[in-house]
Amino acid sequence: MLRHLIAAAVLATTLPAQAWWDDAWTTRTRVTLDTTDKGLALPSAVSDVVVPVRLHSGNFDFGAADTTGRDLRVVAADDKTPLPFEVERFDALNELAVLWVRLPAVAQGSADNVLHVYAGNAAAPMAPAPTVFSTGHAGVWHFSESDGPARSATGGPASSGPAPREPNGLLGGALRLAGQPLAFEPSTQALAAGGALTLSMWLKPDAPAESSTLVTLGPVTLKRSLDQVEARVGDEKLAGAALPGSSWSHVVLTVGGGRAVLYINGKPAAQADALLPAAEHVALSVGEGYRGLVDELQWLPTARDAGWVALQAAAQGLDAGFMRSQKQTGDEAAGEGGGEPGYMGILVKNLTVDAWVVIGILAVMFAVAAWVMVSKAQLVGRIGRDNDRFLDRFRADLSGQGLQGADAQFGHSTLWRLYTTGEAEIAKRRAQGVQTLSGASLDAIKATLDAVQVRENHRLNARMVLLTIAISGGPFLGLLGTVVGVMITFAAIAAAGDVNVNAIAPGIAAALLATVAGLGVAIPALFGYNWLASRIKTISADMQIFVDEFVTRAAEAHGQR
Repeated sequence: MLRHLIAAAVLATTLPAQAWWDDAWTTRTRVTLDTTDKGLALPSAVSDVVVPVRLHSGNFDFGAADTTGRDLRVVAADDKTPLPFEVERFDALNELAVLWVRLPAVAQGSADNVLHVYAGNAAAPMAPAPTVFSTGHAGVWHFSESDGPARSATGGPASSGPAPREPNGLLGGALRLAGQPLAFEPSTQALAAGGALTLSMWLKPDAPAESSTLVTLGPVTLKRSLDQVEARVGDEKLAGAALPGSSWSHVVLTVGGGRAVLYINGKPAAQADALLPAAEHVALSVGEGYRGLVDELQWLPTARDAGWVALQAAAQGLDAGFMRSQKQTGDEAAGEGGGEPGYMGILVKNLTVDAWVVIGILAVMFAVAAWVMVSKAQLVGRIGRDNDRFLDRFRADLSGQGLQGADAQFGHSTLWRLYTTGEAEIAKRRAQGVQTLSGASLDAIKATLDAVQVRENHRLNARMVLLTIAISGGPFLGLLGTVVGVMITFAAIAAAGDVNVNAIAPGIAAALLATVAGLGVAIPALFGYNWLASRIKTISADMQIFVDEFVTRAAEAHGQR
């Protein structure tokens, strides 16, 4: 009893994150933002930041969650402090979701930036109204509405008309423009002279254009010419930053403290001394002359630093590899100490039904192949030993009298059965009064021995075809499971529009497990088949030699002289 109390005290003091926030919630996803050199090397710590969390079948139990996502809750690393969050997307059918979570801080060079997403409480009320972007943001446009104007998550200005949308954007929906700009209602947010702002957006141009205006916010403009992007802050110009076409790129402009910096994909691309001009009732428009997709447009009334920009580029991008996540139950969280699960555990958890069917068939094939290999190995082992003992006796006793009544000693020997068959043929002719064997009689005896040899070969090779089926069919069955699994994964991604590698990788990796299982069946079966075939070939050769040797001895002992 004392030992258990001590262990519980140690766990309570050293592993506070293992606690379960509320027992009414049955499952959670643990998300770790790794800002060490192994993850995302942040240039600085970031405070008061909103990051997206992507949920998919690999890191979240959609089967346990409510189909509308109303039981979702986000809790800090201490498993006590609820965090503000907003659900941009929750697709229970395709098992994909995007949450925006407000974090008080993200430490630099740490693997302990942790949050938990809880679910699995059918009686949970609707989560409180989101307050994620209520402070620190003048406007945030996700472009995830099904139709109508593009609305800001902050309650800021909406577009003055319907916004053409692409359902499969970077995170959820996206804005699709074909050269016509999208204008927004005037904002009540004024720009102070010498003040600060941050403009952040994701762009996926269809093709290079001679000239297009990416976004205009009062006296601040971002433009694109061919594959170059430039920024203007009043009369100051920042130019020369490359903007690749046909792929998503993160563009951020920060102005503050007399300095303007243009970032492309999280890295500074251009900078200049610039003061923000004053402006009231700021007009915002996006995409004049621009053809392509726009997603996640954010306007902040402060100048965020390089750490914030790098974190947003990595977290919102397609490859948020520094955000590790795993789904847990209460027992798993307590037993694993909040660590990462084993790789095989991740694969097994993400296996689809078709993959389980294929792996189940392969498991049966492996069991059958193993049974054949073990039984055949025992059989050829016994036959080989008894054949060796029989040959020693046969060649030592030329009269053959010492071999009488040796059935128990040579019971597994194929040569013994050939010998007894030959002796029976000779005895049958003697019983008929034939004392001397003619050439025809010797040929008849040899034909009988050959027939026995063929039957023995059939007995030795029985069920060997099951090994050849495992060798040739196992990899193809595994490949079938992999191909179907990959097809299902990509079909779900295509339907949902989430191309995040964290959503794709678990499904593909689990699908590949079927191929591994197929090879796991075929490789041992291949080795076993070749070894057994070699032993059977040796035994068959010994029988052929013995038949010739027996007939020769019979001709010498009983043939015509």
